[in-house]
Amino acid sequence: MTVRSRIPFYVAVFLLITAGLSVATWRHFEMGIPWMTGEQQPVWMVEARVDFQGYGDSAQVNLHVPQQPPGFRILTEQAASPGYGFSILENNGSRRAEWTKREVTGPQTLYFKSQFVPDENIVQQPPTRAPRPQTVFWEEPQATAVRELLNQATERSSSPESLTRELITLMQPDNRTQNSTMLVSDENYLQVLVRMLNHAGIAARTADALKLEDARRRQHLVPFIQIYNGERWLTFDPRTAEQGVPENLLLWRQGSESLLDVVGGDNSQVSFSMLRQTIPALQLAAREAASNGLSALSFYQLPIEEQSMFRMLLLLPIGALMVAFMRMVIGVRTSGTFMPVLIAVAFVQTTLVPGLIAFLSVVAIGLLLRGYLSSLNLLLVSRISALIILVIFITAGLSIVGYQMGFNTGMTVTFFPTVIIAWTIERMSILWEEEGPREVAVQGAGSLFVAICAYLAMSRPLAGHLTFNFPELHLVILGLILLMGQYTGYKLSELRRFTPMKAYD
Repeated sequence: MTVRSRIPFYVAVFLLITAGLSVATWRHFEMGIPWMTGEQQPVWMVEARVDFQGYGDSAQVNLHVPQQPPGFRILTEQAASPGYGFSILENNGSRRAEWTKREVTGPQTLYFKSQFVPDENIVQQPPTRAPRPQTVFWEEPQATAVRELLNQATERSSSPESLTRELITLMQPDNRTQNSTMLVSDENYLQVLVRMLNHAGIAARTADALKLEDARRRQHLVPFIQIYNGERWLTFDPRTAEQGVPENLLLWRQGSESLLDVVGGDNSQVSFSMLRQTIPALQLAAREAASNGLSALSFYQLPIEEQSMFRMLLLLPIGALMVAFMRMVIGVRTSGTFMPVLIAVAFVQTTLVPGLIAFLSVVAIGLLLRGYLSSLNLLLVSRISALIILVIFITAGLSIVGYQMGFNTGMTVTFFPTVIIAWTIERMSILWEEEGPREVAVQGAGSLFVAICAYLAMSRPLAGHLTFNFPELHLVILGLILLMGQYTGYKLSELRRFTPMKAYD
């Protein structure tokens, strides 16, 4: 007799568990589905307000809007501008919100709202074409001052980043010398700094950022400076020389494009208001999946009615795992193999205490009626058919009585599977006749115990969340059940049989 190797079996189980965990991990990181229930995701609502005075003629308003600010994902964008035509124009990586109207007279106010989700994985994208520093010409004596300042900063630096930091430090009011005072004033500081960096062979530009603070109104953009180090654009605070983009900083405009252009009006200005909100992380993931086409990999594209059905159906493998563990490892005897799973499903619908009362009532009354059917000497098929009808009458009677008495316990009986209850009553009645009431009590109590354990596992909010949003985890459950199917050792309930041997030793 040849013994079949179990290596292919264990390899298949390993592949099942690995595939389930891998797909679930991918779904978590790619689609943003949280592992735990109740997780909240912060979202910044930023509103740009444009005010201008109309001439009485046609007007065209262009506002620069972010393309992909580092550290944030754009969730939604919308405009509130009654009577205006609106569109978002994209050209060479630049995005502008455009409002148009045939006739505009008097004060006008336009709104553009965006929702930004903090995401540390969003980084500054490298440009498609490496930017080159602009050619800058200086006249004397500014040329000499620029040369001396750049030489001083170059001596203290070894890279474009360190040169930028040293130059910013030298041009601060506390460190200004005769050369820097000649070049810089409060009005032209950024322009002079950008020109000097370009003159030193470093591509530089300005950027406008918004400091995010909850419930702030009428805020204005803060200027920053960016340099190209040969790989990507780096952001510096021109006041402190600090490098990088802080978490609460939203880069609204990057580059030389204007922030706001108004044709057909004057006295234009733009201000910003912001509000920090929190929304469920699962809702955010479902919304983003719908926008990027990944919703086809989830159940959220199904109708609500079918989603509700699958939420309950996908809990069954957890109940099956619990029954397999209790029967094959613990050794609990039940009436029927997977009858406890179906009872546990009914408990999920009815909650535990009302479900227990209803189940015990139906089974007790059914056993009494089954005793009467036995005295009629009916055939098995006829007896089961009659028992199914009697169970339906029992269910209806308990529901009516419970409703009349003001209890919902009787009405919850309708969630129990009628045919399974009928077979359970039949099996218990036969077991009573063949093995006696003690065996009926043991198997009945075992069935209820396993059903309660399965209910406790299936009714957890985390169980429903994981099984519905990560259905591939059922491959892990399948692998565990297959592994338990290979268990041939002693069950825990059988250990008491060997207690006398231990005492003898």
